[in-house]
Amino acid sequence: MKGDRCIKTTCNEKTISSTTIYWCSDCNIPLFDNECSICGKETKYICTDIRPVFPEESLLVAIILGKDNVHYFESCSIWNSGSYYIVNGEKLKLPISQINSWPMDKMRQIRDIYNENKGDINYHYFNENIKKWITANKARYDFINAEAVDFVQSYRDKYKLEDMMVSFSGGKDSTVTSHIVCKALGTHRVLHIFGDTTLEFPLTMEYRKRFSKNPESSGIVILSAKNREKNFEQLCDVIGPPSRVMRWCCTVFKTGAIQRTISSAFRNKTNILTFYGIRHSESASRSKYDRESDSPKITKQTVASPIIDWIDFDVWLYILTEKIDFNDAYRLGYSRVGCWCCPNNGAWSEILSKIHMYEQYEHWRHLLISFAKKIGKPDPEEYVDSGNWKARQGGNGLEEAKKSIVSFEPCATDENSYNYELQKPITEELYELFKPFGYINKELGNKRLGEVYVMNKKGEVVLILQGKIGSTSLKITIKKYNIANARNLKAAEGKIQCQLTKYQMCLGCKACESVCKHDAISLKHDDNGNTLYKIDDQRCVRCTECVGHFNAGCYMRKVLTIKRGK
Repeated sequence: MKGDRCIKTTCNEKTISSTTIYWCSDCNIPLFDNECSICGKETKYICTDIRPVFPEESLLVAIILGKDNVHYFESCSIWNSGSYYIVNGEKLKLPISQINSWPMDKMRQIRDIYNENKGDINYHYFNENIKKWITANKARYDFINAEAVDFVQSYRDKYKLEDMMVSFSGGKDSTVTSHIVCKALGTHRVLHIFGDTTLEFPLTMEYRKRFSKNPESSGIVILSAKNREKNFEQLCDVIGPPSRVMRWCCTVFKTGAIQRTISSAFRNKTNILTFYGIRHSESASRSKYDRESDSPKITKQTVASPIIDWIDFDVWLYILTEKIDFNDAYRLGYSRVGCWCCPNNGAWSEILSKIHMYEQYEHWRHLLISFAKKIGKPDPEEYVDSGNWKARQGGNGLEEAKKSIVSFEPCATDENSYNYELQKPITEELYELFKPFGYINKELGNKRLGEVYVMNKKGEVVLILQGKIGSTSLKITIKKYNIANARNLKAAEGKIQCQLTKYQMCLGCKACESVCKHDAISLKHDDNGNTLYKIDDQRCVRCTECVGHFNAGCYMRKVLTIKRGK
């Protein structure tokens, strides 16, 4: 079902979603339609999207603006539209960049004033205003609710309940998606998987605990997907902090862990249906998503997105109409809730973290400064405080990045052979990485030379590996170049480099596990902390998707790319 495509059979182009939000001056509320259903009066255009500002956030805004009465906005109809606030129908813009440049001592003072006054927050006006807003926008709620429910119900005859799941993050979008799915299917039996990245907001973890006890979600089974083998800060030291260009944290701490949990929960299933809370309006990249698609990151998943065309206005209209519990981080003013230190977070989110997570932010800032010094930045504090760290690319200045280079030279006596000088001694693990090319045979080769053959299904020799255990010298002879769909000898050697790159660089990020839809790849750690890369011979179908799925074979190679010498 492609719900976001034109219904005209000769067209089928993706529809363009645009919205206009209006303001009723008499009722002092935003509206989806240009005529107020309460007072019947014409309204004025105010913005393209809008979200409610809870009293906790309005208190902070008043403090930042230096209001004598820090509870000034509690008796106002105050909303946010991205770059500015709307107070009683009038726009109010904060100097966000300037505020974000304030020293941490000033942020601490703001935090202290906030903590002194938060106990006196009054929700009375806010609650009455929201009731009016819900009443005036009932037609919009009825439409989005019915359409989303119909969309979910369209899958009842295609998938069994035990083949469905909800991707649950603890954010507002997945909260709404969960509620719609349970309502549409009339059951709480659909499995939920929560990706615990270890970088969640503390308030997200509190909400995660409440979720299972809330009336609207009681009885739902939630499995937590967590990478328990890796430490975020330790990896930052080895490969550098994630950036907007290279958010390796998503792959290491989210995608890989979720894939492993899915494989365990849906054993022997080749296709499952996952309900996601992604929306087109969230980002430029998500604006290109289809309402139904195969997961781009996790294999054997069909992704269905019931609220893909909803805007923030719709999400909050649904939550507050249905009176669903939600993550308290939104009350503080966060517009999106994910990893609290994500480089993609906006300036306002960064300000909120400096105030509400002061100690954690200071620790993170010092970690970033230490990294900047490590890679030789001339002014580390400026590099961090200006946000330039968020644009970092590649592994320049990092020792681990040197492993991304596979050194080789053609054999002088055999044009089909290549001599490699590895940066990691040969172990039995090396042969695991050649299983996608065929079947490992250690009996046919010359054991004195350390020869291992790779055979195809016909019993023909495809590759000959020659290298002694413990040595860094490896010779590979290509007997048949059409490995992994290679069309010539050069392409075949490129496929081999992909596997050697994995061997040298593997940090156990588990990205490879996510690629294999047959669950043939597993990454574990031995007692000494070494990563063990295993490919199950029985499960592997030799599709070779894992070989070149990532740039040069290994996700970490993509993260740590450096300039090659001429």
